[in-house]
Parts: sequence; structure tokens; C-alpha cells
Amino acid sequence: MTMTMDVDVIEVRPRLLMLRFPIGQAYVWVDGDDDLTLVDAGWAGAAPGIEAAVRRRGLRPEGLRRIVLTHCHRDHVGAAEELAARYGAEVVAHASDAPVVRGEAPVPEPVLLDWEVPLYEHGLTVPVAPPTRVDREVADGDELGFGGGARVVHTPGHTEGSIAVHLPRHGVLFTGDTVASVGRVALGVFHVDRGRAGESMRRLAGLAPDTVCFGHGDPLTENAAAVLRTAANRDTAAARP
Repeated sequence: MTMTMDVDVIEVRPRLLMLRFPIGQAYVWVDGDDDLTLVDAGWAGAAPGIEAAVRRRGLRPEGLRRIVLTHCHRDHVGAAEELAARYGAEVVAHASDAPVVRGEAPVPEPVLLDWEVPLYEHGLTVPVAPPTRVDREVADGDELGFGGGARVVHTPGHTEGSIAVHLPRHGVLFTGDTVASVGRVALGVFHVDRGRAGESMRRLAGLAPDTVCFGHGDPLTENAAAVLRTAANRDTAAARP
């Protein structure tokens, strides 16, 4: 079952748009009219809404060149297959999550804290993502071909193959779900290994970005490095066994 939806579009900074869904969000990085990158792909059925949102900003979805998946969860993978098939975009994922994205392996079950259980059950109302091709499997440090040198940062813990995407030339960091900004910047939820996720969060804080884009919650655009570092020091200590 798929569903269509309106997708809100928000300019985070020049060349960077956020696409907001009922649960979660994705991002568009603009290198040119015919060179768009989608970081995560929202829900199954969201492709028409994503296309409409891109057009509202004066861009052409025909310019979509790549879809980078930060991890294998349904609210990040959902529309990737439809968009990639329509526009010939390359789908990119970490090698450890690629079999899950393709439907060859089950989605890993998180180890839930008690207070996470009702939140997780609510998240399962998102439609299941269809099996999605992965054209390129990446690893830590790989260059992604956009944003003046975007690189993969492997951030295991949320899933084994979770990644962040770092654009050092622009000071932009996409954290996936390792970190969230719901109420405050904090370690995310629903991790398969909370301790490793905390270690990954600390590594991301060490990149000292100017702009931080999360899978859930408002982007961080002011004092980003300091806020992320403070949150990492607080939450990674709590995440240690």
C-alpha cells in the first residue's frame, strides 16, 4: 500500500532545501539546475509530492542525479525506487544496509528503551518501503560526487549501515537518524546499538559543522558546532553501557 501526500519545502540555506513529511524529512542539495541530490527519500508514495515540492522552488526533478540513503528505514527509503526509475538517478547506500534496502534481508530490530516503545509503534504507521535497487554501495570516507566533495561518514549504531553525509567545503552535515532535533538536539531513537550510536554522535560533533540537518527535527543553523558538541558530550555519556 502506498499513499500520496503534500510535502512542505523549506529553504535551509542557499542550495539546500528540506522536504518535510508527516514523519521525518529529506533534503535536496542543488549543484545546478541539472544536478540535484536527494538525501533520503521519504515515504512510499511520496514521489509526486517530492516532485511538486522541487518544482515549486523553480527546479526540475529531471535534474535528479543521485539519491543518498542514510539508512534502511522505511521513512527514508520509501520513494527512492520510484524516483530513481523515473529519472535515472543513482541510488547510494552503505554496504551494510544495502541488502535491507534491496529487500534481501530483514529490517534490523532496534533495542528499545521503555519510553521509545509507543513512539516506535507510531512510526510503523509509515508505509513499508518497497524493495529498492542500490546502484552504489559505499563505505566510510567515500566521495559522493556532489557538494564540492561530499563524503560518507559511517555512523553505525542506529543501523549497522547508517551513514552521515559531510560537505566540508560548505560546512553542512546530514546526520540521518543518529542525531535528532525534536525539542532539543539529542541522540536519536530506535537504535540497534545505542552505545555505538553514541560513539557515532561524538564523531559527528568532531566535524564542527556550521549547518546540521537531521532526519527528524529542525535543522541547526546557528552555533551548530557548539550545540552539537554539547549534546554529544551529554548524550554519549548517558548511552555508554
